[in-house]
Amino acid sequence: MQNKENATVEFAEALVTDVYEDYSARSAARRSIEAEWQLNLDFIAGRQYSAVTPTGDVVEQDGGFYWQSKNVFNHVLPVVDTRLAKLSGVRPIMTVRPATNDENDVRTAELASKVLRSTCARLATDELISSATRWSEITGTAFYKVGWNSSAGMCLGTFDGQSVTEGDVDIEVISPFEIFPDQLTRERVCDCASIIRARVVCIKDIEAAYGVKVSADGPVYTVGASGREQRRDGVTLIERYERPSEQFPEGRIVTVAGGKLLSVESFPYINGALGSREYPFVRQVSLLLPGCFFGTGIISRLIPVQRAYNAVKNRKHEFLNRISMGVLTVEDGSVDVDALAEEGLCPGKVLVYRQGSVPPKMMEAESIPSDFSEEEEKLLEEFVLLGGVNEVSSKFKQTLGVTSAAGLQIILEQDSERLSVPAENIRRAVKELARQIIRLFKQFAVVSRIMRLAGEDNTAEVFSFSNADITSDDVIFETENELSFSPSQRRNSVLELVESGLLNGDDGKLSAAAKKRILELIGYGGLAIDGESGQPQKAGNNSPISEKTP
Repeated sequence: MQNKENATVEFAEALVTDVYEDYSARSAARRSIEAEWQLNLDFIAGRQYSAVTPTGDVVEQDGGFYWQSKNVFNHVLPVVDTRLAKLSGVRPIMTVRPATNDENDVRTAELASKVLRSTCARLATDELISSATRWSEITGTAFYKVGWNSSAGMCLGTFDGQSVTEGDVDIEVISPFEIFPDQLTRERVCDCASIIRARVVCIKDIEAAYGVKVSADGPVYTVGASGREQRRDGVTLIERYERPSEQFPEGRIVTVAGGKLLSVESFPYINGALGSREYPFVRQVSLLLPGCFFGTGIISRLIPVQRAYNAVKNRKHEFLNRISMGVLTVEDGSVDVDALAEEGLCPGKVLVYRQGSVPPKMMEAESIPSDFSEEEEKLLEEFVLLGGVNEVSSKFKQTLGVTSAAGLQIILEQDSERLSVPAENIRRAVKELARQIIRLFKQFAVVSRIMRLAGEDNTAEVFSFSNADITSDDVIFETENELSFSPSQRRNSVLELVESGLLNGDDGKLSAAAKKRILELIGYGGLAIDGESGQPQKAGNNSPISEKTP
């Protein structure tokens, strides 16, 4: 018995040592990439005199004369804001395709689509996608963790004095600072033999979750746009996810913190295709790089241009200050230099100099060279070229020589085309997110549960289902890439279809359902349509609730 306990202790210690050594090696291999992410965050926050040292540390640059100004003229942030504003429209509408043409499969696929839409609305996935897009645009990569929270959902009753809930899907946005693949050359999450997630967690939270007391293993930091923040009450929680293999058919998750083994468990979720167990992580990138696990963002391209722009603007201001303040030449010993340096030459000042010496005089000022303005304009054009977004202002139209509406429309279409790659990457991540949501309900919704969904005709639909009603997880998009058409283009296309009469029924008129859909497409979905008269009416008056069960 004693030998068995000793073997268990030795196994735990060896496993903890292996995880820590593995984490240290992966962290060292990723040090240069992590420094680039931190530098991007610094430039977004306005700390634009930072640089990466050969050792991989991000420090503030010194140098230059004491009188040289080091102001920041942040043009990186407006570019990122514009890209995020355009990408915020990428919110695909998804549906579940039936496994076969059988009537029962079609009905269950419609039910699964309702489950998906209700879950996305309940979990506010729009906000989660926006948060992940911010990370992916700044650092190049973001991750979602899709899991199951057994303590969420509707309360079913109590057992042994504790409440029993039906559980619900839980989605968390993870920054790339927390994810460590086994090799940086992996191009997909599923290609990794193992993935480590390391994050700073409060010591009390670890004790409450695992029942193990741990102590801090040194200073730990959290990283964000505000910089590195030290956590005194935190410890690094390391979770190593090992892909299902011959040795571990259901995978393995090893969790350590504070030098102690907290848990060893199998992959808890059947979230892969054909009932397999996969990583609970979904990756979203801005731009993919060949042979690289992490993507790249737009800020890395803009940093050299931003450095040059800051330098040009500061030197230009110094030149202007030199012209306005002037440079005074003084013969040694002719005046009180200290007083002159402290007070300057204020209007009406009486300047006393030594008799027989040369009186102080101002050096001849030169006009500011035109090279400053020309270089400044070129750098602004570089921001437009590298950032992939255009400000169609009168000055920009004059620069390009474009004055016609058709020419401006071409410019806008080119902007959308340049953003189509990150937009498609968002859509791919959201599709995989939807697949895992459906698969988790297939696994855990073993008893019938009730959900609520906004239905048609301004009604709220209540439906019930269980995992037996979910027969397909083939998620497809109902809409094309949202950046393919601007809101004005979509509105004009819809109005042209209405005028052409292609949407009219056999009686030559638009049906109430068609009118409602048209109003939604042109941005007036809040107007309800009277089913009898077909006339718009105010929404929200005595909206009925229809209860439907499959």
